[in-house]
Amino acid sequence: MTTNAASRAPEDTVTRSEDDRHTHLQVATVSAPWDWARWVVVGLGVAGVGLFFAAFFRDWWSFWLYAPQYPGGLRLQIALTGMSGDVKEIDLLNHYIGMKHLADAAPVERHIAAYGVAAIGVLTTALLLGSGRKLNKVVAIPAIAFPVVFLADSLYWLVTYGHRLDPHAPLKIGAFTPQMFGNGQIGQFETYARPDVGFWMAVAGVACVVAATVVRSRVCAHCNRAGTCEATCPRLMILPDRTKGGMHT
Repeated sequence: MTTNAASRAPEDTVTRSEDDRHTHLQVATVSAPWDWARWVVVGLGVAGVGLFFAAFFRDWWSFWLYAPQYPGGLRLQIALTGMSGDVKEIDLLNHYIGMKHLADAAPVERHIAAYGVAAIGVLTTALLLGSGRKLNKVVAIPAIAFPVVFLADSLYWLVTYGHRLDPHAPLKIGAFTPQMFGNGQIGQFETYARPDVGFWMAVAGVACVVAATVVRSRVCAHCNRAGTCEATCPRLMILPDRTKGGMHT
């Protein structure tokens, strides 16, 4: 028994010696330096889209007309879905110079306005969360287009209404374009126009989305997947990173 124990002793020693040479490494995921900012991107995006939706229910533009017979002035308020204010009185005055009824302006735009705002909100959210590093430059385009398209479309209808007057109208004043910013003149009426709350809410929403895009570009530049990221974000911006960013011993 003693001999067998002695013969096994060196073998056991070698096994323990080999075991002692093993160092167990603890693997841990290293977060990218800008990972915390992913929630800033989400917060700014939510704020921007929320402002777009809120703007849908507010007036976007206001016009005033002043004349001696209207010392208090007439006001016309334009929203994405229609007009309010002294619409009937202004329509009656427009009839004398051969201008079409205000209710006939932008019928398609008013009909699809709700769908358009919803589409912009969904598309903006999808781009902020789902687009990859290479698409960062286009993320804010739908949001920026929102107020820009409104301005372009409004100007189109102002030009159209002012240049397509009925030639048989009682009063002839010649073609004109109503002033969209500041003071103007239409016949004997002085006019004043300015953006209203809805427009400024949309502009604020654009600012939030642009800021989110700037922060997003920094997040993507410091992401553990920056070298392999393509058109889509594998983390959808806020999901846990499944890659091993590094090791701690």
